[in-house]
Amino acid sequence: MTDKKKTDSETQKADSENKEFQKTRSTKKDKKKAADIKDKLKAEQEKSRENYDRFLRVSAEFENYKKRSDREMSEFKKFANESLTRDILSVIDNLERAMISSNADNKTNSALMEGVDMTLKEILKILEKFNVTPFESLKKTFDPNFHQAVMTEETDEYDENIVINELQKGYMIHDRLLRPAMVVVSKSKTDTENKI
Repeated sequence: MTDKKKTDSETQKADSENKEFQKTRSTKKDKKKAADIKDKLKAEQEKSRENYDRFLRVSAEFENYKKRSDREMSEFKKFANESLTRDILSVIDNLERAMISSNADNKTNSALMEGVDMTLKEILKILEKFNVTPFESLKKTFDPNFHQAVMTEETDEYDENIVINELQKGYMIHDRLLRPAMVVVSKSKTDTENKI
């Protein structure tokens, strides 16, 4: 029986060692699996972070695109009538010339001229609704951004580069130049006399 006890004891010891070995082996496998899972988790978290960053960039780009589109649409609406308005300005010029010539010739029919004046005022009111306004040039310093100098005139009455005559009015549409004013610019006589 002692042998049997010995054998049982050895078997138990072997079983115990086998279990211990299995535990160690499974612990190593579990640790390896855990390390693999951690690596996969880190990789997926990095992918997630990259996708989130990409999402934020795309969202920001889309917001910028919407703002830019809105701005462009607003600009388009604001200046959509620009070419039509520019063509109407020649009609206004002709009506103004008719008014000037009627003032020079007192014999013209005053009722007719009153009608022309009312028509001119009505057209200017309509243009004003669309933010088209004339700008003053007379006795202002010549500015090539707003004035088109047709000629210069020597004078002692004004300083140099002053608009002394407006041949055609200039107009703005909103904050943009629609048509420059055609002007006559002063030139001092003393400059010409000094050169001679």
